[in-house]
Amino acid sequence: MNEKLKSRVYTVLDRAVTGDPHSQICSTFIISLIILNVLAVMLETVEELSLSFAPFFEAFEVFSVAIFTIEYLLRVWSCTADENYSRPFLGRLRFALTPLALIDIIAILPFYLPMIIPVDLRFIRVLRLIRLFRVFKLGRYSNSLRTLGKVLRNKREQLSITLFITFILLVVASSLMYFFENDVQPGLFPSIPAAMWWGVSTLTTVGYGEVYPITLAGKILGMIIAVLGIGLFALPAGILGSGFVEEMQRQKGVTRLCPHCGKDIKGN
Repeated sequence: MNEKLKSRVYTVLDRAVTGDPHSQICSTFIISLIILNVLAVMLETVEELSLSFAPFFEAFEVFSVAIFTIEYLLRVWSCTADENYSRPFLGRLRFALTPLALIDIIAILPFYLPMIIPVDLRFIRVLRLIRLFRVFKLGRYSNSLRTLGKVLRNKREQLSITLFITFILLVVASSLMYFFENDVQPGLFPSIPAAMWWGVSTLTTVGYGEVYPITLAGKILGMIIAVLGIGLFALPAGILGSGFVEEMQRQKGVTRLCPHCGKDIKGN
């Protein structure tokens, strides 16, 4: 009976199962509560609303933390129904260290931590911002977010290479700009790390305009970096786009054939 109940709880909490009304209701309720929590955190930053509705915000926080705590404890208790976490102690410990379980505990930790460890009040205010981590709990219930996670995992090597190349280009560009501009603008380009602010704003083509080169060599370098930035930051978009297409095809069971040999291309 206990194992049957545990399996049922795990199924209901794990995701919205089609045709299972209890699972659907649970998922809808948790999703709604997460969205309302994020909205509450945002509204609390409006001073007039924070002062006028302080009791409401506090009561809603207590209610939300109670629900999220019960949800977390039930997940840890019922996770042994999954064969991957079947061992009573080690299985639950392994489950507690999974990314989604860590997000669950981080989402409720700011509420309990001040009760356990006396800390400075300013630090408590910072901790309360961690409540925004609750938005990541949506990944449990959203197929779209789970798909995004799969794409990021499948394309992590390509994305890592792109980020590494971007970092190298940023270092080189910032170093050259420092040597070009330091003598004439020591206040704006006092060091290579300081020049990286210009490098980031130029590579991303944002160009805030408060830091810019005035020497001929610096202007030429700025033009080159701006042009390279357009292409460089388009690479991750292309990688993610192809990853989404591959994942959609994989989910639909579409067979992809190699244009050269005609064999099935297996997904990563």
